[in-house]
Amino acid sequence: MNRRARIEYGLGLGLAGLLLLVAIAPGLFAGAPDSVDIARRLAPPSAANWFGTDETGRDVYARVVHGAGTTLGIVGAAVLLAALIGGVAGAVAGFFGRLGDMALSRGADALLAFPPIILGVVVAATLGPGAVNLVLALGIIYAPVFFRVARAAALGEGARAYVEAARALGHGEWAVLLRHVGPNVLPTVLLQCVILFPLALQIQAALGFLGLGVPPPTPDWGASLQESRNYMTAAPWLAIFPGLALLVAALAAMLLGRGLQARA
Repeated sequence: MNRRARIEYGLGLGLAGLLLLVAIAPGLFAGAPDSVDIARRLAPPSAANWFGTDETGRDVYARVVHGAGTTLGIVGAAVLLAALIGGVAGAVAGFFGRLGDMALSRGADALLAFPPIILGVVVAATLGPGAVNLVLALGIIYAPVFFRVARAAALGEGARAYVEAARALGHGEWAVLLRHVGPNVLPTVLLQCVILFPLALQIQAALGFLGLGVPPPTPDWGASLQESRNYMTAAPWLAIFPGLALLVAALAAMLLGRGLQARA
């Protein structure tokens, strides 16, 4: 790993660690996100309210801080769900092949043919708003990507000499997959989790902006952008700070992913 890659990896790791801390313990950084002060509605950023206040006088900084747990939690759970479903299916299909591989591959190709945002809107609108439904929608969007990655990795591992050696020693096909091929496919799937995180974050924010995300008053960065649309001129800070939070989170995941790729 060269010097630039080390710097990017360190910066990404530091930002990711800070965001994780904020998401886990938002109370260490900000007060209650739902405290209303009508007298201070749409107040600009100041020493009292670092990010200003919204249309009901709620502190935007507190809502951004507490929204980290909601937004990052949904995206993280969705990516892990997609990795579990797509990774397991891809590894099984790639290792065993045959008709199951063909059927699963054609299904993954069909889902990948849709733009992620279109597929997300369709699934989220069908399931309805809510954190759990949003996790399911994002999981459906990205499971085919993990399927293709895991399938390709399993195909490559299945042709290696150690697999043939395991079979020669009398290990069954499932034992070879679980004990030997699976552990070697797992790092590729985990790396893909980091790479896809910023993409899933964008879709989550877009669905929240379209009103298909977490219902109010739960703080969420995408929902905050949706709430700010009527005040873009009068109170631009309502959109600026949630947008910056999304940018920082995406940047952290991108730098971390690039650093992990360089280390691989």
